[in-house]
Amino acid sequence: MRKWTLILAVGALVLTAAGCAKLQSRNEINTGVASFKNAQYPDAVEHFKKAVEYDPSFVTARLYLATAYMQQWIPGADSEENKQMAKAARDQFQKVLDQDPKNSNAVASIASIYLNDKKLDDAQQWYEKLAAVDPKNPTAYYSLGWVAWSKWYPADQKARVDMGMKLEDPGPLKDKKVKEELKAKWLPVVNEGLKNLDHALELDPNYVDAMAYENLLFRERADLADGKPEYEKDVKTADGWMQKTLDTKKRLDDEKSKKAASGGIVQETK
Repeated sequence: MRKWTLILAVGALVLTAAGCAKLQSRNEINTGVASFKNAQYPDAVEHFKKAVEYDPSFVTARLYLATAYMQQWIPGADSEENKQMAKAARDQFQKVLDQDPKNSNAVASIASIYLNDKKLDDAQQWYEKLAAVDPKNPTAYYSLGWVAWSKWYPADQKARVDMGMKLEDPGPLKDKKVKEELKAKWLPVVNEGLKNLDHALELDPNYVDAMAYENLLFRERADLADGKPEYEKDVKTADGWMQKTLDTKKRLDDEKSKKAASGGIVQETK
């Protein structure tokens, strides 16, 4: 009887300790959030670290820790300290995914780090993962379209320069052999980018940035056309997207102004 009493007592102590640790973890979260809101990001990191130590299973604490690291990272800065900050953020987001593989916030954040770091292949991989875990997220598909344009645009412009074509000269590309080589490599990339932008607009018909990149991808795809009629067709489609971009932006801005004037709550335009 004493044996079972002892076991129950020890069990109660373990539960009490676990409950206390969870409470301490949440206290550290609250303090860390206050520091974060005051832009005291190193302090926020330390509090979120403690929150994770107290309760390693608390996914939100690790997500906040990763976000505090990410907030201190400066895209494009080459210092070792800055690179380590990006790595620390990615590592913590990955640990979130180890615990919660479908955490779309963690996937989107890793994708964003790679995108802002101009690591386009990695960004594409992670935005594809985001589309898989959050298929109704238009940003995932828009970003895949943006990546496609970012890969194709430099190749298109280099080909124009190499052929002695000015950037404003009408296409298609003059050198047929080079054009066919580019088409074999890049046309599938461009078409997939357009497909993803289409899907982003199916999910959010007012996605102005997606419209803008429909314009750009069609306009630059025209350089791969076999002849003038095909070239002009893509340019005409691009012009249509440009006008739709301008019209939609104006309409959304007008709606925003009217709501602001009436004292309504207004959602920011993408």
